[in-house]
Amino acid sequence: MSRLASKELEAAAREASAAAEAPGNASASGSANGAADATAAAMERLVLQRVCSSARDEWHADTVDALGAQLRLSIVVLGASGDLAKKKTYPALFHLFKKGFLPRRLQIVGYARSKMSSPELRDRLRPFLEKESNGDGEAVEQFLNSCCYLAGDYDAPDGYERLGAALAGWEAQMCVGSSAPPPGPRLGRLFYLALPPSVYPQVCQRLREHCGTLYGKGSNGGAAASASAAAGGGANGGGGNGGEGGSRRGAAAPSALLPPEGSFVRLILEKPFGHDLQSSEVLATQIGSFWPEEQLYRIDHYLGKELVQNMLMLRFANPIFGAFFNRHYISNIQITFKEPFGTEGRGGYFDQYGIIRDVIQNHLIQVLALLTMEAPVSLHPDDIRDEKVKVLRCVAPPGPADAVVGQYSADQGQPGYLDDPTVPAGSRTPTFAAVRLLVRNERWDGVPIIIKAGKALNERLAAVRGKGADRGDQQHFVRRDELRAAWAIFTPLLAAVDAGAVPVHTYPYGSRGPSAADTLANDSGYVRTEYTWQTTHPKNKL
Repeated sequence: MSRLASKELEAAAREASAAAEAPGNASASGSANGAADATAAAMERLVLQRVCSSARDEWHADTVDALGAQLRLSIVVLGASGDLAKKKTYPALFHLFKKGFLPRRLQIVGYARSKMSSPELRDRLRPFLEKESNGDGEAVEQFLNSCCYLAGDYDAPDGYERLGAALAGWEAQMCVGSSAPPPGPRLGRLFYLALPPSVYPQVCQRLREHCGTLYGKGSNGGAAASASAAAGGGANGGGGNGGEGGSRRGAAAPSALLPPEGSFVRLILEKPFGHDLQSSEVLATQIGSFWPEEQLYRIDHYLGKELVQNMLMLRFANPIFGAFFNRHYISNIQITFKEPFGTEGRGGYFDQYGIIRDVIQNHLIQVLALLTMEAPVSLHPDDIRDEKVKVLRCVAPPGPADAVVGQYSADQGQPGYLDDPTVPAGSRTPTFAAVRLLVRNERWDGVPIIIKAGKALNERLAAVRGKGADRGDQQHFVRRDELRAAWAIFTPLLAAVDAGAVPVHTYPYGSRGPSAADTLANDSGYVRTEYTWQTTHPKNKL
């Protein structure tokens, strides 16, 4: 339960007053003093219960796994007809389904502008799922049976009204005959926006207005009948208000009609989250006017990688490692991300962002935050993200002298970046960048951290390296203040790059990148060494 804002405090005061005026709360004489005392006592209880507590105080890791036992879940994929959905989103959902990480009572609704039927969507998805199935055709068909499709515009209410009715109708059917104790089974809605960020504000507004209210058992029967009919069912009951996802507009439903504790409505947003600090803040403010932060999940796929997830254990569960992880024992750190391929026909999209916005400002800065943050007070996601924000705010924005950017050219029979027909002629967008950062805090002051990322390099690699000093997890999603802090680091440098103040070095396709990047690393105290792994070992000689 989050801390209450002023309007919520006013509602709490009204509730306290009503509780105090209830029979039995005032003194037998009905004196004004007795009523006032009862009001004050009720108000104190509410403040202690609602204001002084927080979700972190009530959160326990072992309760998270139990949420799916009675959950009826709707996943809505907005942009379901696009390449991202069929190649990435649906296969990822299939993996979760196959491994048992999704509840049995599940529907996955595709929503997009393309005119398409549900069987046509399944036929479109089937070959991409079969590639990931390891020959388990039965699992593919079971998953596809959970998938349906609804066509609608992104900027008009009609499609969202039909979507909201279909969701409420399915939820009504799932609640009929449930063995869950009153007020019924948990309900969940996940909206996954596989869409360009330019349409996020209007989509978020329409979802809030027409799809943000969970079915509430026992409310208006007529609403439920129309919802159920839209979904093709005939459940009794009606569309009500929704727990975490209840609409913030209009009159609130009676509390007795709310779905049970653990019900939720959440939005998952794909990057990029803006183009710089200013545009990111504008986008966050627009989305935040319809959805509170606790319902927003800005996904960063890199935070789901095993290497990144293990970083917290490496940092804080190993006392030996932790004791030496500071400026007294580490002279510099290298965070490297390499891809051995170019844009491959996607240069038109990539050219809008470049390697710093596409990889460094989000994925790799998150690695830096996990690597350099202090120990969180608990494993609650917000406690972890608090520490990430603290360390990011200590990072000094780099200047042009702290960066080397490059663009790959044709070599080894492979085309250069400018040879991609989707890339504008004469583009200066970097496909490689090495950036030197300094964390201005007691633990890391004076330790250069070089983040390096590039396309069309000599190998596929994601690595973190540290050089010893010479001596005599909501944690897997990005919170708004994290996003702000990350953009604040890179916006000045991006402005300089965009203005042409940072030279763009060319480097051959398949190489290690511009030689100037090695110079930057050497100037920061990093000495590159070569090591050849031995595949055989000589026999020990006695």
